[in-house]
Amino acid sequence: MCAAVSVLTTLGIVVVLLSQARGFFQEVSLVEFFTDTRWTPLFEQKHYGILPLVSGTMLVAAGSALVALPVGLCTAIYLSEYAAPRFREVVKPVLEILAGIPSVVYGFVAVVFISPIIREIFPSADVFNAASASLVVGVMILPMVISLSEDVLGSVPQALREASCALGASQFETIVRVVVPAALSGIVASFLLAVSRAIGETMAVTLAAGATPNLTLNPLESIQTMTAYIAQVSMGETEHGSTGYNSIFAVGISLFVITLLMNLLSQWVLSRMREKYE
Repeated sequence: MCAAVSVLTTLGIVVVLLSQARGFFQEVSLVEFFTDTRWTPLFEQKHYGILPLVSGTMLVAAGSALVALPVGLCTAIYLSEYAAPRFREVVKPVLEILAGIPSVVYGFVAVVFISPIIREIFPSADVFNAASASLVVGVMILPMVISLSEDVLGSVPQALREASCALGASQFETIVRVVVPAALSGIVASFLLAVSRAIGETMAVTLAAGATPNLTLNPLESIQTMTAYIAQVSMGETEHGSTGYNSIFAVGISLFVITLLMNLLSQWVLSRMREKYE
C-alpha cells in the first residue's frame, strides 16, 4: 500500500512538472536549454542554458563529498571497531543533534564565519563562493555518512573478524581487508544517499554560494545551483506564467532526472557488489 502511494505521488509530481515545463519548452528549444552556456532569465537579454546551474550543483556536491565521505567513513570505522561502547553511546546522539540543525543555520555560518576565512586565505575568492557552500553541506551530510556506515560495519558478523585474527591478521588488516569489503555495498549506499542529499540542498547553498549562474570549476567563485534558482524565482518576483516562471519547472524536471539517474546507478552498483561479496 505504501509503495503504491509513493509511486502515485511520484507520478503526480512528474505530471505537474511536465505540464508546467511544456510552456517553457514552447518558448525555448531543447538544444538551447542543454547547450547554451549562459543562464540569464532575469536580464534583458535572456538566455536559458542550464549548464551553469548543473555545473554549480555538481561543484557543490563534489566538494561536499570530498569533505564528508572520507571523514565520515574513518569516523564510522573508529566508532564501530575501536571506540568503547560508552563513548559510542555518547557520540551517536550528538551526531543526531547535528543532523537536526536547520540548513539555514549552516548557510548563515558559512556567510559570517567560513567565507571570511576562505577570503583571508585566498584573497581572490568572492564573498559568496562554492567552497564555503561545499564545506557547510559536507558538514550537513556528515552525520548521515557516519550513522549509516557505522550501522553497516556493525552488522558484519563477528565471526569474520575472529577468523581473520586467527589467521594472523592485525586489527587494522582485518578492518581494511575483511570488514570494509564485506560492508562495501552498504557503505556505497550511504555515500550515494549523502551525495543525493547534497544535490538537493537548498537554503545553505542559496545563502553561501550566491546567485550567479556561472559555468566554472573554480570553487572560489560565486555560483548558483539548480535548487537555489528554484528558490529564488519562487519568491514571487517573477510574473506568473512567464517564461522565467515556467523555467523553474524545466529546472525541476532536470533535477528529477539527475536524481533518478543517480538512483539507477546506485542500484546497479549495489547489485554488482552483492554479486561479488554474497
